Amino acid sequence: MRTELKSIAVSLLAAGLLSACATPPGKGNYDSGKVYKITILHTNDHHGRFWPNSDGEYGLAAQKTVVDKVRAEVKAEGGYMLLLSGGDINTGVPESDLQNAEPDFRGMDRIGYDAMAVGNHEFDKPVPVLMQQRKWINFPMLSANIYQDGKRMFDPYAMFNLGGVKVAVMGLTTDDTAKMVNPAQIKGIEFKSPIAEAAKLVPELCQQADIVIAATHMGHYADGNHGVNAPGDVEMARAVKGLDLIVGGHSQNPVCMKAENVRDDAYVPGAPCAPDRQNGAWIVQAHEWGKYVGRADFEFRNGKLKLAKYQLIPVNLKKTVKTADGKTEKVPYTELIPEDNKLRSFLKAYQDKGQAELGVKVGELSAKLEGDRSVVRGQPTNLGVFVGEAMMARTQADFAVINSGGIRDSLPAGVVSYKDVLKVFPFGSTLAYVDMSGVEALDYLKAAARMTPGAGAFAQFAGVKLRIVGGELQQAEVGGKAIAPAKRYRVAINSFMASGGDGYPKMMEHPGYVNTGFVDAEVLKDYVAKHSPIRAERYAPAGAVARE
Repeated sequence: MRTELKSIAVSLLAAGLLSACATPPGKGNYDSGKVYKITILHTNDHHGRFWPNSDGEYGLAAQKTVVDKVRAEVKAEGGYMLLLSGGDINTGVPESDLQNAEPDFRGMDRIGYDAMAVGNHEFDKPVPVLMQQRKWINFPMLSANIYQDGKRMFDPYAMFNLGGVKVAVMGLTTDDTAKMVNPAQIKGIEFKSPIAEAAKLVPELCQQADIVIAATHMGHYADGNHGVNAPGDVEMARAVKGLDLIVGGHSQNPVCMKAENVRDDAYVPGAPCAPDRQNGAWIVQAHEWGKYVGRADFEFRNGKLKLAKYQLIPVNLKKTVKTADGKTEKVPYTELIPEDNKLRSFLKAYQDKGQAELGVKVGELSAKLEGDRSVVRGQPTNLGVFVGEAMMARTQADFAVINSGGIRDSLPAGVVSYKDVLKVFPFGSTLAYVDMSGVEALDYLKAAARMTPGAGAFAQFAGVKLRIVGGELQQAEVGGKAIAPAKRYRVAINSFMASGGDGYPKMMEHPGYVNTGFVDAEVLKDYVAKHSPIRAERYAPAGAVARE
């Protein structure tokens, strides 16, 4: 497998020699005939992982060691370097979430990032928090397609002079953002088509710069198969000529290709990685959480750009192996990277503060309640039922519907802490309910049934029995009885869905709509505490929702 990947990488590198802008020498102020070595490092979808996990994987202090080593190496060879992020710094780890990602942004600033794309999760908290985050960093947040009151909210691009070679870095954000965050928090903000904005902006940048890079938060969908998601990097590269490199994020996968338009979704850390290539543009993405630092080494000469080498550098990623005595242990895929002591010391104050607030025991579980992204977005789970019942109990609702993208982690077996609860619900949505007729209840369940497996909109249910055929609702019961058109029903949802988030029907103007003001994590925490010790088997889906 490694040999096959290496041969693919070599053939792809040989194919892509010309700069997409491909202009004659003289635009920049570089020396004719000189070979400029330019290295681009990149990360994406950080999601609050400023501190290493319990296995010692990733974390900003180890990342800084990687970056500093590459920076020194590039400088010693007379080259130039940029460090870029594909966005989504916010949301995912309670220690970070409770502190508005201050340790993450300040840590990135100390590592020396040059620019970042604005991700959809940058809007999880009110805009004033985002504006404060901008003040914590000395590098630009970029997005050409986000408009506030008719004007661009962020700089559309940044220009860098690398020894006379002019490099433009343009930022773009998925236009799915409008349905992925709480609409109440983005009033007056418009997320225009990033492809349309790029089509207007790239020709201008090609007139100003020798190399054009897009730092994006749009997603990599192999061969452009984006499904229910907004078009991503592949579709943009095919539609917009003139890009040299797309540093991506959002879909949270390593972009390592097995063949043309075929991504290796079983990529193993440390193996060779061949980036995607579309319409003259290289496309890269470094999975998520700082698990990797992507490294692209280019050579630029007389207006021509060549990708000499590409790799994903694992940041202390580990695998489980069996020992001689039959036990298991975690061992690193590649050589361990020491943490930068100065940055670790700086971040430890934030970690300690977060731990002090989060270590409080909430309750106990007999077994795991499943909320893993790969499971909860594709099938009913016991955590989906548990969360739904917690919502129903607080609102005295007849049934509950929750978008699976709002469930961000599992609840572990054994002791459940406040931190565990916040991992499940990091967004701070509030609990709402709607009193509606049986006809309306049936319509709402039909809309929920149509949500595609694999997407964050995919619905988890409680209090209902459904039969769904080909995405269409065929049978529905609430409380063990068929829905009666004239009867009144109460459905519990969250404020995100009520605002039309994830494409759900807007409910905020419905006469039966009530926003309770209770934060979802607090509702879940109280329910765990009230029902502990909890028997997980009680919440098994047990075929309540059948899909055919």
